Amino acid sequence: MKKVSGSKTVKVSEARERLEQDILTAAKRLFAQRGFGGVSLDHIAREVGASKQNLLYYFPSKEELYRRVLHGVLDVWLSYMDALSQRQDDPEQALREYIAGKLRFSREHPDDSRVYANEVVSGAPIFSDEIAERVIPALQADVAIFNRWAEQGLCRPVDGRHLMILLWASTQVYADWASQISLVLGKKKLGAEDFSAAESLIVDMVLRTVLVTSPTTLTK
Repeated sequence: MKKVSGSKTVKVSEARERLEQDILTAAKRLFAQRGFGGVSLDHIAREVGASKQNLLYYFPSKEELYRRVLHGVLDVWLSYMDALSQRQDDPEQALREYIAGKLRFSREHPDDSRVYANEVVSGAPIFSDEIAERVIPALQADVAIFNRWAEQGLCRPVDGRHLMILLWASTQVYADWASQISLVLGKKKLGAEDFSAAESLIVDMVLRTVLVTSPTTLTK
């Protein structure tokens, strides 16, 4: 019996990792387009160019694959939510960076935003426990920061929950409803200038509402 060399083992491992990532990428794209119920493992296997049996080797069921996709989406999204905690002494800069980060997420990861939105719009039948365990604590941490700013006189007293919901809605819409926004703007596809314009307007409105003193500048 031949021994498998170390380099061959590494190459096999890398090929498996690539295929696993290809499966996750294809699944995310299809789930974003059609929702969980509109996608089958056969659809995903054809998209990747692999057999269904091969796909099942990596993910024993469609639900497990869907959960893995959503976990990855949530990891990226929550990394952007962490912006406020990085600048707890500077609400203006924290909000600027948060809004910029969320819009960047919508621009660079539209399928992530859409697959998550599809799950939530349908009532989160599969991922509700994970959302409760991970999103709610992150939201509570951000609300605590707003409350602390208000106590320190750095910003006006606001309902941090509704402010965060407003920020989510105003930034994620550029991914979830990109087709409609492109249509009303008379474009085939949203470009960098559209996200820049959205960022300027959202930052302007939020800072004028939240800060006690006038923002240092409303243009970048």
